[in-house]
Order: sequence, then C-alpha cells, then structure tokens
Amino acid sequence: MRACGQLCRYNPRMARIVEIHPANPQQRLIAEVAATIRGGGIIAYPTDSSYALGCHIGDKRAMDRISQIRQTDKNHNFTLICTDLSEISLFAKVENWAYRLIKSLTPGPYTFILMATREVPKRLQNARRRTIGLRVPNHAIVRALLDSLGEPIMSSTLLLPGDDLPLNDVYEIEDRIGSSIDLIVAGGSAGIEPTTVLDLTEGSIVVLRKGLGDVSALA
Repeated sequence: MRACGQLCRYNPRMARIVEIHPANPQQRLIAEVAATIRGGGIIAYPTDSSYALGCHIGDKRAMDRISQIRQTDKNHNFTLICTDLSEISLFAKVENWAYRLIKSLTPGPYTFILMATREVPKRLQNARRRTIGLRVPNHAIVRALLDSLGEPIMSSTLLLPGDDLPLNDVYEIEDRIGSSIDLIVAGGSAGIEPTTVLDLTEGSIVVLRKGLGDVSALA
C-alpha cells in the first residue's frame, strides 16, 4: 500500500486516517479516498448530518461488509449519495411534485425514498419494496469526492448496533470499527444527528425518520 504523507496515519491492521480540510479539500487526498472506494474499500466519512460508511456503488462485497458492521437485514435502505438532481433521475422515478420538493430541500440533510428505475441493479434496492434512498449532501468533502469518483457513493449512516446516535469522533470510529474498514476521513466536526428520511413513493410525503432536516414546513 502506498505511502500517504504526514496527513495520513497508517497501521497495517487498522483503517488509515486521512485528514482533509472541511472547507477546502486537498485534491490529492480526495483522489486517494476515491481510489480506496474504487478498489473495493469501505470508508467512514463526514457529511452535513453525521458520519457515514461508504463504498463503491457496484461492489456487493463491500455492501455486505457494511451490512455486517451495522448488522442490518436485506430490507435495509442503503442510500445513494448523489451530486445533484440530474443524478437522482438516473436511479429513481421522480414525479413532478417530488422533483420540486427535492429541489427545494437539496443540498441538505434529507434522504428521499423513491421507486428505483429499471437500470438500478436489484442488490442496490430495498429487497421488499424495490425502492432506493437518495440524497444530496451539503458538504465540501463529499462534493469533492463525488466529483473525483464521477458517480454516486453507496452509503449508510455510521450507527452501530446498540447505539442511539451515529459515531462522530474519528478516534472512536478507529477504536470500534477500525479493523473492519479501510479508511477514515477526518474532516472537521460532524454532527450526531442522522438525516430526515422522507418516503415519496405513495404520491405524498411520509416522514419515516425525523432527523436533522426540518419537517415543519412539509405539512
């Protein structure tokens, strides 16, 4: 494994920790994180709501590893982290009213549950409902990483079994799951509140989870 300089701690049995500026991400380090994802690795990274676990969109093995870490079942909704609305329309069926709603709330701390298009592999969908979760975060590191990858990140909130809140401390993440993932992005403080999850599959707004995103105006 190649060296990564002073900004990256390396233990051959633990995840690397890469320090990236939260407002002005260093492109060299962003490229390194993207290469880890492309190579089948799992990363822990900050978003505008909380830390998340991420992997390559087409990597079933990496998704299975995330499911094992989080101890989720086959009906767990993974989330596709997207750059903008144009990407969302590639993976989900979006009616006009839903498009307007998503446009008004993105980028931001919301996850939208939508019906998946036929182009989406079944392993990326909720096994029972054939839905997919999508979101557009407002975070400079995430935006830079998406630009470098050129495709969405398959993601899941870094909420471990038995915990009430997502992990948000880099060294606690290292201590608890550092041997199970490949890289941890240290990018400044991240919150401990997950996204608000909105189900838009039935022609109306159903709040599945109240999180950081405000729902007071949605009624």
